[in-house]
Amino acid sequence: MSRASDRPSDKAFAGADGSAGLRAAHETGERLYTIGDMARAYKVTLRALRFYEDRGLIKPIRHGVSRFYDAAARSRFETILRGKQLGFTLTQIFAMLPKHERSEPAGKLDLKEGQVLTQIAQLERKRDELDTAIAALRETHNRMADDHRAATAA
Repeated sequence: MSRASDRPSDKAFAGADGSAGLRAAHETGERLYTIGDMARAYKVTLRALRFYEDRGLIKPIRHGVSRFYDAAARSRFETILRGKQLGFTLTQIFAMLPKHERSEPAGKLDLKEGQVLTQIAQLERKRDELDTAIAALRETHNRMADDHRAATAA
């Protein structure tokens, strides 16, 4: 059961735009997140959230200049973050998401086997490049440490 403090105040519904999404959330007691709540909860910037909105990846409920994120928007955003974690670009993620934000749960990306295998190969190449860079930096650091020890011993 949601607490009164989890819901926006009734003042949020007094605007002239008559947002059906806000009204529905208010009537069901659904917890809505502000853009600040989202940024804190998912450790992203406000700018990133606005960017995702501009790109059409997420669509918050708008009330004037305020943005509110319902459970469907949060689920979709979590799916987007999972796609990023898997190394997909935002363009690729957009193509894998349901076309209508609230038409079906966005709990998973619409991945094809070929996409998965291609992404695995790409990530393995990146890992090899990172391993090479790390080894080179460790070698450089070891030389620096040896030079430092030699200079202080002299």
